[in-house]
Amino acid sequence: MTERPSTTNFRSARDQLLELRSDHAGASAAFVWPDVGDSFNWATDWFDQIATGNDKTALWIVEEDGRELKVSFDAMVTRSDQVATWLVQQGVAKGDHVMLMLGNQVELWETMLAIMKVGAVILPTSTVLGTHDLADRVLRAGVQHVIANAEDTGKFEGVDGAFTRICVGQSTAGWTGYAESHQAGTGKVVVPVASTDPSLIYFTSGTTSKPKMVVHSKTSYPVGHLTTMYWLGLRPDDVHLAISSPGWGKHAWSCFFSPWIAEATVFIYNYSKFNPAALAHQLHRAAVSTFCAPPTVWRMLIQADVGAKPESLREILSAGEPLNPEVIRAIQRAWGLTIRDGYGQTETTAIVGNVPGSTLLAGSMGQPLPGVAVVLVDPITGELTEEGEICLDLGTLAVNLMSGYHGDAPRSAEALRDGYFHTGDVANRDRNGYLTFIGRTDDIFKSSDYKVSPFEVESVLIEHPAVMEAAVVPAPDATRLNIAKAYVALAAGWAPDAETALAVLRHARNGLPPYMRVRRVEFFELPKTNSGKIRRVELRARENEAAAADVRLADEWRDDQFPELKKRS
Repeated sequence: MTERPSTTNFRSARDQLLELRSDHAGASAAFVWPDVGDSFNWATDWFDQIATGNDKTALWIVEEDGRELKVSFDAMVTRSDQVATWLVQQGVAKGDHVMLMLGNQVELWETMLAIMKVGAVILPTSTVLGTHDLADRVLRAGVQHVIANAEDTGKFEGVDGAFTRICVGQSTAGWTGYAESHQAGTGKVVVPVASTDPSLIYFTSGTTSKPKMVVHSKTSYPVGHLTTMYWLGLRPDDVHLAISSPGWGKHAWSCFFSPWIAEATVFIYNYSKFNPAALAHQLHRAAVSTFCAPPTVWRMLIQADVGAKPESLREILSAGEPLNPEVIRAIQRAWGLTIRDGYGQTETTAIVGNVPGSTLLAGSMGQPLPGVAVVLVDPITGELTEEGEICLDLGTLAVNLMSGYHGDAPRSAEALRDGYFHTGDVANRDRNGYLTFIGRTDDIFKSSDYKVSPFEVESVLIEHPAVMEAAVVPAPDATRLNIAKAYVALAAGWAPDAETALAVLRHARNGLPPYMRVRRVEFFELPKTNSGKIRRVELRARENEAAAADVRLADEWRDDQFPELKKRS
């Protein structure tokens, strides 16, 4: 198979980063983004090139009950070609928006490749979403096709739209069975695309409106994840495990693009409930060499007996929010390895990180990665500073940055104003260039590695007749980092008692996905500015002070007080 110049240039850039993987300064000085030309399709111009005739394992999925599946690179080429052919027969065309609502199963990877080959746009969607969220996404994103598991098809009942419905698994009335794709031909689907064409749209949370729709081009994630591969420290033939749920940007980072850019094996371990011993067993058994997990998982691991270091484990990483230094030290003592932190957003690939071989500074998320021009901007004056908002300088080539927010020119302009991409996160930089995260410029917080938007939670809460007004803030939690706490101003006629608390908590439980679920509620007169805006900063400070003093707020109701709500989630 003759390589196109775009493939050759991409390979050269990849190989350069592999060669300089332990030389951050050298890589930063030497690396330039590869010229992939005006037409680049990662699925055909990269993946097919390295995978055709390659019998090494591309994807290895292990289930909790011991079942497992291994798929070679070459088999993934053949199967994704077959699915692409079948999708065209179902009416999927270049530029169409395809909502992909699947778990960590082989169909996820083969359809992602197939959709890219068709030139359509992937909309990864979490399986935890309910009908209300799906209806909003289908409408605003202009979804034309949905691929979902049979058990989730009921969520689309009542979702308006003339979209193609394809289900994986059991036959479902009104849905075309994905199993039919196995009868399609395996010829190549060749669809010319522009490098600037959209490739993926991810939904992300906001504080004052509905979730944003982040658009990535045929290059911003596919080429941009060279930085993520570098941060992860991946090498050809590695076995890479990243604990991440489909539907979120980090899954594409560490379970799709980066490993296959490096020609490594994607290893997936599916489980219904996290079990540290079972995970450690898989790290040993599968000879995992690189392992990335959110801080919640690392905290759970140190609470258990992690045992000896898995023999093949070389790199361990964390991303999502700053990792507690005690956790890093505990793993260092147990395994003799240091967890390396990194930073990026759905709108970008990895942009800051502690790379292999670098000197680690406690609490720091590292230094800007090769090819990334990070500056700190004072949020008030707009001046460059040593403590300010993390921004990307658009005066340089920002390959690994989104195209914008779909259907939202004002938000795109706000994020890309004044010659910078504004992350909304604040950090400081020391004299050696190390960045340390301070906080967000908005109110989004993390819970169990998921972003939680107070606005979205509050929008559900005020649907209950007892809730006149609500403010949601993070309450520190030893396991989940934070949990959602709701301060509620009651409507007339409702008493601030256990019955009302149970009603509000149950309403939130039924109306929100588990990671957004309100687990504490307090009936409270909300502090406000003179203009009537809620001062969440006071409420956050109140929660932090209570957590620091290890005291329980006297008027607070918690979900674990109610037997009706004790089912773990």
